[in-house]
Amino acid sequence: MSDATAETRRLIDIMAALRDPQTGCPWDIEQDFASIAPYTIEEAHEVADAITRQAWDELPGELGDLLLQVVFHAQMATEQGMFDFADVARAISDKLIARHPHIFGDESRDKSAEQQVRDWEAIKAKERAAKAERGTLDGVALGLPALTRAIKLQNRAARVGFDWPATEQVLHKIREETAELVAAKGSADPAHLAEEFGDLLFVMANLARHLKIDPEEALRGANAKFTRRFQSIEAALAAQGRRPEESTLEEMDALWDAAKVAEKA
Repeated sequence: MSDATAETRRLIDIMAALRDPQTGCPWDIEQDFASIAPYTIEEAHEVADAITRQAWDELPGELGDLLLQVVFHAQMATEQGMFDFADVARAISDKLIARHPHIFGDESRDKSAEQQVRDWEAIKAKERAAKAERGTLDGVALGLPALTRAIKLQNRAARVGFDWPATEQVLHKIREETAELVAAKGSADPAHLAEEFGDLLFVMANLARHLKIDPEEALRGANAKFTRRFQSIEAALAAQGRRPEESTLEEMDALWDAAKVAEKA
């Protein structure tokens, strides 16, 4: 623990030095919460990527990059007299203790994981009420990836009964939204087309929820499959001394099909 304390203090001091108005790094000094937020999201995804690839040797570095984002935000807040790193650590510690009364309180630990999830949601509902978040959808973070936020919004609505009871009804809605997208394709209004496309994506997320599929994970899998197969196309063309831009779509389609067959063999 002493090493962790010392290294955390060292990181906080380094960040303060980088932000020093007189002697710090010009780039770091220019940043604010809004400009750093995209990096925070990016670093969280890189942590997830390392875990997905089981790149355990890379994980400490990726977690360090993510920790830097917390320290960066805390330093900017310290400079403005809002809060500091200790407040951040205290807030999450207090929250964990409050949300685990069966560990840190007098509640029984003898409960299922499902019951713990229900208790957790009840505690969070009380926290939202204390913050005057009265609406069912209040508190669902705007900065979440869009598919993830769609699932969270739908889950919140489902808790109060606003949900299709059967998957078939979701599939019917997908067909309806698809028809509306096709109709909008002939429109001269790009905003309307984007709106209909968004509606279809939202219902697809709902289908994933009903099928108990994580849409972000499913799309990551599809991305990985596309990458593998396209790289197979490039490798096959390279063996012929060519690049994709020097081939035809028909040739690349045939190589794509060959890659599919090879994966299933």
